[in-house]
Amino acid sequence: MNTTLKTQPATFEDIDPATGEVIATVEITSAANVEATVARAQAVWACWAATPLEERLEMLKKGCAAMYARKDEMAQMIVREMGKVLPDAEGEIEMWWGSLDGSFDEYRQAFAPEVTLFKRHRTTRYRDAHGVVAAVAPWNFPMRMPIGIVMPALAAGNAVVLKPTEHAPMVGAMIVESFAPHLPKDVIQLVQGEGATGAALVASNVDMVGFVGSRATGSAIMAASAPTLKRMVLELGGKDPLIVLADADLDAAAKCAVTHALRNTGQVCCSVERVYVADSVADAFEAKVVELAAKWTHGSGFEEGVRMGPMVSKGQRAKCHAQVEDAVAKGARLLMGGEIPAGDGAFYPATVVADIPADSTLLTEETFGPVVCLYRFDGSEEESVRLGNDSIYGLAANVYSSDEDKAVRIAKQLRFGQIGINRYISSAPGSPWVGARQSGHGYLGGIEGHRQFSSPKSVTDTNPDA
Repeated sequence: MNTTLKTQPATFEDIDPATGEVIATVEITSAANVEATVARAQAVWACWAATPLEERLEMLKKGCAAMYARKDEMAQMIVREMGKVLPDAEGEIEMWWGSLDGSFDEYRQAFAPEVTLFKRHRTTRYRDAHGVVAAVAPWNFPMRMPIGIVMPALAAGNAVVLKPTEHAPMVGAMIVESFAPHLPKDVIQLVQGEGATGAALVASNVDMVGFVGSRATGSAIMAASAPTLKRMVLELGGKDPLIVLADADLDAAAKCAVTHALRNTGQVCCSVERVYVADSVADAFEAKVVELAAKWTHGSGFEEGVRMGPMVSKGQRAKCHAQVEDAVAKGARLLMGGEIPAGDGAFYPATVVADIPADSTLLTEETFGPVVCLYRFDGSEEESVRLGNDSIYGLAANVYSSDEDKAVRIAKQLRFGQIGINRYISSAPGSPWVGARQSGHGYLGGIEGHRQFSSPKSVTDTNPDA
């Protein structure tokens, strides 16, 4: 008797980092099915691109409304999949929803044809879609980050294949489930898996890659895309400095340092990861930081009053803890935290480390964990600039000084995409999110960022008024 053995599809487990429990067992999209998915997208994108811009936007609005209708379910899933505290998960969704009108106005400006008249010439600049965009998303903002790629890519007329993070596959599925019924078939599709799936998607017949994540993965994407010169936009990691001068408002600076080192359990690409404090005020500043950090309790994201949930995984926690241990072993002072709690969850306490040696990984490598890193310096403008720029990264920086002219002088010399003066970074609507140096390639957000998902095409005829 002949028997046929059926190969079961490979799967991965979606783990709740607060409990270690399995939320779901998710089927991995095979390399062959990745290729097939991309082929379907290639077959339909041109028709989608030919759809008038306003019609595309109306369909996208319906997808947005469908997703927002699931906001409570999605917020709950964000907490379960990556550990974010519930108010922050709800805030992630509400901030996106509240900015939608402005986003759609930007899409109109980004992708509508533009006409220039010059003597006897009339040139119309159209914005052509690239084709199929691979959207490879991170886990720290599992709704907003994918949407930040998916929406402008679709608005520009591209088809999209979304590969969500393996740490939040259900949130990624909800995004595609919300939009797909309101768009032509196969204009948005989903693939699931870990790093190998993402690599297969990047290597496939896509025309562009939109990625948010680590520098190492971004570098691998660039290398894999080189043979076919794929377009790409990469938002990568950071090692963001906060410079506190002697004349700074120490209360405000300490609040900024603690809040933006610890929010989302430190798992933010633009977290404050290096705090340089003028030596003359360092003792007072340390005391303020420790007092504030002590209020950042950790626990399940569903617990009322908890400010930090677990880290996304025990592996991420181990990386963070190793950096703290390295710094302390080299002579840094551990002011609070720095110990792995007992239990099943991937929790890590608010940690403050001072007098960090310059060769510590805590000062040189992205931490992505709830650690406030304090480093004393002479307080001069020159040293502020030197220390701030002493990194391969260039995502965001902050400067605190009562002398605004001095703060601006420092800011203009810092090689970062976003800089806050006497406040945490915040850009006016329409500003692109820029990763300078090795923190990115291309831009996301704002009209300039949206246009990354298209190419200009100039068509010139005769000026009818000439």
